[in-house]
Amino acid sequence: MMGKKKDEYACFNDLAATEIEGVDYRICVTDRTSRIAIVAPHGGWIESATSQIAAAIAAAEFSLYCFEGLRPGRPHSDLHIKSEIFDEPKACHLVEDTEIAIGVHGRKDNGDQQTVWVGGLDFGLRDRIAKALMQNGFNAVVRNSGETLAGIDRNNICNRGSSKAGVQLEVPRTLRHQLANNTPRLNNFADAVRAAIGQYIADGDSVSDQNAMG
Repeated sequence: MMGKKKDEYACFNDLAATEIEGVDYRICVTDRTSRIAIVAPHGGWIESATSQIAAAIAAAEFSLYCFEGLRPGRPHSDLHIKSEIFDEPKACHLVEDTEIAIGVHGRKDNGDQQTVWVGGLDFGLRDRIAKALMQNGFNAVVRNSGETLAGIDRNNICNRGSSKAGVQLEVPRTLRHQLANNTPRLNNFADAVRAAIGQYIADGDSVSDQNAMG
């Protein structure tokens, strides 16, 4: 079986030197000076429907960033820069100016079309979001150290807010497309995530000492 194709670019400067903004990709930023930033670094046609999901979660409340591939049919690897090395300046500035970032990503179904993988270094918020999704009719599981797409690398874009710990949502392809084509269900998904964040902030929870350990 052939391995996954290597990403074309190792950093944003390399990508920008070859690809044309407004033709191959676009960058969308809405800075609401909120404590939370919702980030889709592989939006548009890179990981389809992640931009829509991120925008629904952000609503009119949280800051929003989307890096979007504009040309359908291109291989995922063409514009995909790994979250651990994602260095587009506007994304970095937005995330570093907020407390917590929530990364919205797309994963392959791999036999499971409905389960959202919830990772990241903010274990408290991670667990709350997973629980809220399950309470609202979605399948969700927590991803821990050693598991694929756990979002625990300290350089992951979701972990670069001022708290140094965020959350990563990996949404399977089938569920992404269902959400993008069903506005009430998308709103239900987004409301669940946003409610978990709101309650987390209201309760005054903070990143645990375990999260902050080197």
